Amino acid sequence: MNAFWRPPKNNSLALLCLHLSAVAALADSSGPVWPPPPAAPRIAYVQSITGPADLGIRRSFWKRFFSAIVGIRQRDVLRNPLGVALNEQGDLLVTDTGDHSVSFFDRTHHDFHRWRKIGAYEFISPVAVAVAGNKFFVADSAVPAVIAFDEKGKFRFAITNGLARPVALAIAGGKLFVADSSTHRIVTFDLDGRKLGEFGRRGTASGEFNFPSHLTVDREGHLLVTDSMNARVQILEPGGKPLGVVGGLGDNSGHFSRPKGVAVDGFGHVYVADAAFDNVQIFNPRGQLLLYFGEPGQAAGEFWLPNGIAIGRDNRIYVADTFNRRVQVFQYLGTE
Repeated sequence: MNAFWRPPKNNSLALLCLHLSAVAALADSSGPVWPPPPAAPRIAYVQSITGPADLGIRRSFWKRFFSAIVGIRQRDVLRNPLGVALNEQGDLLVTDTGDHSVSFFDRTHHDFHRWRKIGAYEFISPVAVAVAGNKFFVADSAVPAVIAFDEKGKFRFAITNGLARPVALAIAGGKLFVADSSTHRIVTFDLDGRKLGEFGRRGTASGEFNFPSHLTVDREGHLLVTDSMNARVQILEPGGKPLGVVGGLGDNSGHFSRPKGVAVDGFGHVYVADAAFDNVQIFNPRGQLLLYFGEPGQAAGEFWLPNGIAIGRDNRIYVADTFNRRVQVFQYLGTE
C-alpha cells in the first residue's frame, strides 16, 4: 500500500503530461477514488459503458432504418462482456459471451459495430480479443479457433492449427501469443496465422501452467500469463523463459483466489483482476503490492466477476465487469 516506485526516465515527460491532463480533467469528479481521502488519489472511477450511447455513439439513421426494414432487432447493450482491447487510437473492442458477439466502439469515426458472425464462423464463446493495426483477432474457446478480420468485419483467416481451447491473446514483436487453456501451453503465430512455436506444459514449476487464462505484454516485450489454477501471474521472455512471478494463492492482499485479466500501464505497473475478491490489485514488476481498488457490488467502482483488462496509452483502465453487464473505466492519476 506504499507509494508507487519511480519508473525509468524514458518517456517520463510525455507520461507526466498525460497524467497531469488526466488529473485536471478528473479534479471535479464525484466518483470514488483509491486510496480514499485523505491519502493522495492514485485511481479514479471515470464511467461505466453498457453500450455505445455511453460513449456518445449513436447508430446512423440509415442503419436504424435498414434494421427496421429487414426486421433485425439491434441489441446495443452488453450482456456478459469478457475480453477487452484497445487499438492505437483508443477505440474499444469487447467480446460478449452472453450475446455471442464482438462489439467495436469506434470513437474515432463515431460509429459502432457488432459482429456475431465473421465469414463462415459464428461466434459461440468469444472470450478474448487483440488488435494489430486494422486487424482484429478473436479467440473463441468453443469453436475452437482464433478468427482474424478487419475493422469492417471482413474475414481474413482462422487459426485452428492444434488449438483445443484458445482463451487469451496478446500481440508483440510481430507475433500473436495464444493461451490454450486445456493443453496448458502458449502457442505463437505470426500475424498471418502461421504457427511459429509453443511452450509450456501442465505443472506448478516456473514456466509450467495450470489452465492459463489471460495474457498481456509489457513495454519490454515480456509476456505476462495469468496461471489461473496456480493462482499467480508468470512473467516470461517471449520464448517462454521464466523471469518472475506476481502473486500466489491466498486470501489476503497481494494474493489471488481466482485471478483473471492482466494488463500493464505506461509506468510498468501490473494490474490483475480477481473474480473471487471482485477487485483489481496493482503490483510493481518485482511482485510487490502497491494498491488495490474495487469490492463486490453493483455501484460505481464495484465489481461482479471482473475479467479482462485493457489499458490505453493515456493510462485509462478498462475492466470487463462481466455479471454487472458493463465495462468500467478508471484513470491512473499518479505521475510515477
